[in-house]
Amino acid sequence: MKKKKMLYDINEKPPIIQWIILAFQHVFAMFGATVLVPILVNAGISAAGVPGHALSIAVALVTAGIGTLIYILCTKGRSPVFLGSSFAFISPIIAAYIAGGSNGGMKGGISGAMTGVMVVGLVYVIVSIIIRIAGKNWIDKILPPIVIGPMIMIIGLGLASSAVGNIFDTSINVKGIEWKGPVVALITFLATVITMTKAKGFFKIIPFLVGIVVGYISACCMGLVDFSIISSAKWFQIPEFYVPFVSYKPNIMIALTMAPIALVTMAEHIGDHKALSTIIDKDLLKDPGLDRTLLGDGVATFVAGMLGGPANTTYGENTSVVGMTRNASVWVIGLAAIFAIILGFLGKFTALVQTIPNPVLGGVSLLLYGFISVNGLKVLIQNNTDFSKNKNIIVASAMLVLGLGGAAFSIATGNGLSVQISGMSLAAIVGILLNLLIKDDNEDEPIATIVEDVKEIKKDYSKLKSDIKEELTVELKDDILNEIRKEFRKLDDSKKGKNKK
Repeated sequence: MKKKKMLYDINEKPPIIQWIILAFQHVFAMFGATVLVPILVNAGISAAGVPGHALSIAVALVTAGIGTLIYILCTKGRSPVFLGSSFAFISPIIAAYIAGGSNGGMKGGISGAMTGVMVVGLVYVIVSIIIRIAGKNWIDKILPPIVIGPMIMIIGLGLASSAVGNIFDTSINVKGIEWKGPVVALITFLATVITMTKAKGFFKIIPFLVGIVVGYISACCMGLVDFSIISSAKWFQIPEFYVPFVSYKPNIMIALTMAPIALVTMAEHIGDHKALSTIIDKDLLKDPGLDRTLLGDGVATFVAGMLGGPANTTYGENTSVVGMTRNASVWVIGLAAIFAIILGFLGKFTALVQTIPNPVLGGVSLLLYGFISVNGLKVLIQNNTDFSKNKNIIVASAMLVLGLGGAAFSIATGNGLSVQISGMSLAAIVGILLNLLIKDDNEDEPIATIVEDVKEIKKDYSKLKSDIKEELTVELKDDILNEIRKEFRKLDDSKKGKNKK
């Protein structure tokens, strides 16, 4: 399969104007999911009847930007990954906040939640050190293409319901008119597709930004944009940071119950990096290496916890932008991170981005999420995965059904908290175990295998015997001819001697 060369490779820096616009494209890609995490966490805390809130949108943006810059430093600028708020920690943060809040109000709740986030970051760092010492050769053994392919597909397909939900968002309907949202999503989708396929020059590598702008304008024309939050927002704001020993005293006991979640999200980390590796045709788990990528993710999450932000994770949305625009420049990712930090302090601009209706995001997500899934399929094709083998069918089938079917497995950890393994994490664990435990089809019939081996050995022996016989025959012929020639020479010499006499 022919690979498309990146327009901008990892260490290449675009011209200044392109650099800025490309960075903003990444900001728009990550914004919706990053700000949704604090919204959902605070809604969950409020629904439980506990006062206060755990996270703020501004802090989530700032910690996402800082975390991405930390990741770039830890990976020596060799991996174009953007880090944003992790959805895997929504329920654990809510539970930790509620458990802590019951014994000390808002600060008590923040203590358990943020200390937990920091502990998770430390777990990542510890695992990265172990991997650095133990080596990386085990990665290919436990993560062959038959496991990696479905993992990547699940990342994209698992987000499909989110894209469709945004397209058919009923909360934006005006006077019972339900067709406006899908129409705006369609306009956004078509604008993005046309830009990708027909545009020339620079516009060809900013299709998502063009799609969002066109979709936003169409949404404004249809009356789907609420500008009220912009007028009430401040031009400049200081994010509501929570700092340990200043805002609260760390609560280790509650925090430790969140530590096992790190083992779950590591599967997501590996899956996202494998997906990106496929897109840019570089194995990021070997260079810069899983030890460095986990270190960057872990330190970023620890710093996020220290500032009162959610745990960080690699963002599939930005991975898709890299692939579909063929722009892998770390310079662009780094500038996008700086913009995210700035946005955390600019209330008006943050509010403006928040006014983008869900159907607009849904329109571009059709391509973003689908692109991730297609790359999972590409892994299977490029590695010539043989689905005539029962083992491959079992591994892929189990992973796809568990990962997309909503299967979940919860483990109680005490203090009313539990670790839930679901989605891609559960599918990855099951896939790895099945791949290691199930023998290949040819291993299930050892006698047949031995018979085949014996047949091959006989063939090789017969061929070798024939070759030796042929070689010896040729040599023997040459020897006989040489002897005959010698005798003829002797006779000739003898005749010549007699004639002289």
